[in-house]
Amino acid sequence: MSNKQQIQRACVLLAFFVTAFACLGWRLVDLQVLKHDALLAEAERKTERKIWQPAKRGDILDANGNPLATAIPVKTVWVNPELIAGQKLISNAPLLFARVLAPLLQMDEGKILQQMQPRLRTTTNGCTTNQYAVLKRQVNEPAWQQIQAALKNLPSFVDTQTWKKSDRQALTNLCLSAVGADSEQMRVYPNGSLAGQVIGFVASRDSTNHAAGLVGCDGIEKSFDSKLAGVDGWRVTAVDHAQRERASERDEDVQARDGLNVALTIDSAVQHIVESALADAMQKHTPKSITGIVMRPRTGEILALASLPDYDPNLPKTITPEARNRAVVDVVEPGSTFKIVVVSGALNNGVVQLNEPVFCENGHFAFAGRVLHDHESLGNETVKSVITKSSNIGAAKIGIKLGEQNLYDYAWNYGFGQRTGIPLPGEAGGILYPVKKWSKVSIAQIPMGHGVAVTRLQMCYAMAAIANDGWLMRPMLVSRLQTRDGGVVQRYAPERVRKVINDDTVKKMIEALKTVPAKGGTAPDAAMKNYVVAGKTGTAQKIENGAYVSGKYLSSFIGFFPADNPEICISIVMDEPKEGYYGGKVCGPVFKEIAERCASYLNIAPDPNLMATNALALGGNNLNNNLRTVRNP
Repeated sequence: MSNKQQIQRACVLLAFFVTAFACLGWRLVDLQVLKHDALLAEAERKTERKIWQPAKRGDILDANGNPLATAIPVKTVWVNPELIAGQKLISNAPLLFARVLAPLLQMDEGKILQQMQPRLRTTTNGCTTNQYAVLKRQVNEPAWQQIQAALKNLPSFVDTQTWKKSDRQALTNLCLSAVGADSEQMRVYPNGSLAGQVIGFVASRDSTNHAAGLVGCDGIEKSFDSKLAGVDGWRVTAVDHAQRERASERDEDVQARDGLNVALTIDSAVQHIVESALADAMQKHTPKSITGIVMRPRTGEILALASLPDYDPNLPKTITPEARNRAVVDVVEPGSTFKIVVVSGALNNGVVQLNEPVFCENGHFAFAGRVLHDHESLGNETVKSVITKSSNIGAAKIGIKLGEQNLYDYAWNYGFGQRTGIPLPGEAGGILYPVKKWSKVSIAQIPMGHGVAVTRLQMCYAMAAIANDGWLMRPMLVSRLQTRDGGVVQRYAPERVRKVINDDTVKKMIEALKTVPAKGGTAPDAAMKNYVVAGKTGTAQKIENGAYVSGKYLSSFIGFFPADNPEICISIVMDEPKEGYYGGKVCGPVFKEIAERCASYLNIAPDPNLMATNALALGGNNLNNNLRTVRNP
């Protein structure tokens, strides 16, 4: 071979090596510089894991500290499809895992196999397969321990006698790392549907990279979600090929901060009394719905708030719009219970006196081109008996005397046309039009509870103001926020809104309201044995599509006792009762049942004057019986 040929060969060889080293150099530049960030992220993705530490959701407690809602620890069981699909040890790994897991998770094998299928997902770094697929949520701790034991025993189902020791160890690692669990919690309501609409319910906040959290969807769960939820913690750590943590390489470790407990003013015993009485009335009168409220007039504390139909927050998938909290979110014409506004306003302004005569036009009153009617033919009555007999015409005439602006001002001051501020979602403000939007007949219709729309809570709120010396109190549903060990973080105090009527007017109104549950009033069935009751009935014809509908009524009775020293105010409202519809007839007995049971439970002292009267009456009856015995031995 000539020198020239040798030189040519050397040049070719040199060119080859130069090209090879150039390609290698370019590859190194590509990997170390151009794709450095992407490759680093991919490496960290495979060796680094963020482990979430969910905060324990706070409890909801009743007034006596009894749990109404609590959270228990459970597991979200997941599988790593990429790890199972990428292994080369056994060909039927997905099926094997599915057969072991299906009975323990109480799932279909096919559904588990479907979750185990690797799925491509596009990221900024290209396409990758999923490493996290949820198999089942809310798995209790004993079930998870059984799953772990079964996974540990899974290699025994594979013939590994001819395998190398390293392959057998790899299979064991696969079985323990391909399926894992994240800690989460399940919301539990120990009393079922009791106060369900007040408490509310939760749903899972799904996440692709860690266990689901809980989010409030109704009631206190929603209103106080940020207080109840707490703050999740997390841990960023390195893992080995078997997905075991390398604690020495832990980068971040932030502890979870548990949510606060929310203590309500609701008393579970009073709530049960109300709900059981409403259920009995629901069965007897078959209304579309029925609501009950028990409130302390002096503080505004709500001891019970119920509406039927209701729901069980343990079963959120069964909840329908019919089970909404009607006492807070629905607005209706109040009917005759609204007469307390016009009569108290007129007494307070001095335009009428309690015993002043009012001619009720024998049941028919022509005003502003309309004819107003009473439920019976009434002639000369007094302002007091307008309340006793619930005269529409009498209330209309008192309203005309009071005047449009004054009537509007008193209705507004009683809280109508505005939200009460109760901490429940969806509260309606009702409808109270300004005077400039009134028709000519409004001044006569509004005093009888037409042309204005209220919530059941607003109406109870207004009656409670009369029971509280004319002071309107903000409805109070939450008493305090506290830590898990009982430390009080925030305490809520009773809040006065405004003074609506003076003390003298309060006395006159109570005097008038006492006659309603008495003989000759519209609600004798609401009278209690050992307590004097003050209250007002309502029977409002319902409106559908802008017109009053014959035969459909909203019936109500709102009262408080003892009348001269009120302890509790109770509202009962039925929507379209089928057996009778007058408020005193259908709602009065429900009020009485609730009131008497609450009086016993709350140890409310009987009215001394009524006790003395009952004793005298009982003594007189015994004396008469003795005389009859002497005369007729």
